[in-house]
Amino acid sequence: MKVLCSIYRSRNKPGMYLYVPREAGLREVPAELMTLFGRAEHAMDLVLTEERKLAQEDILKVLENLQGQGFHVQMPPQEEDYIVHLPDELLTRNDPV
Repeated sequence: MKVLCSIYRSRNKPGMYLYVPREAGLREVPAELMTLFGRAEHAMDLVLTEERKLAQEDILKVLENLQGQGFHVQMPPQEEDYIVHLPDELLTRNDPV
């Protein structure tokens, strides 16, 4: 299978991408998803095949979603569990008054 795909990035959610067949564009994407996704900015067009490697997505899952529902959503990567978030009082302890 070969699909000419347009990829859009979300202006609202960094790291969130929307893959759609180029000929269909964003017409097939449900309105609820577009509301969550926000303003779509065209990032690139790619020819997707089963042999192609994608950096963060399983190509077979992307192709399956494009064929079955007409779009694929790439969610932002999860924050690493080992990153410790310090409370504000510790972050500002040495700040001048």
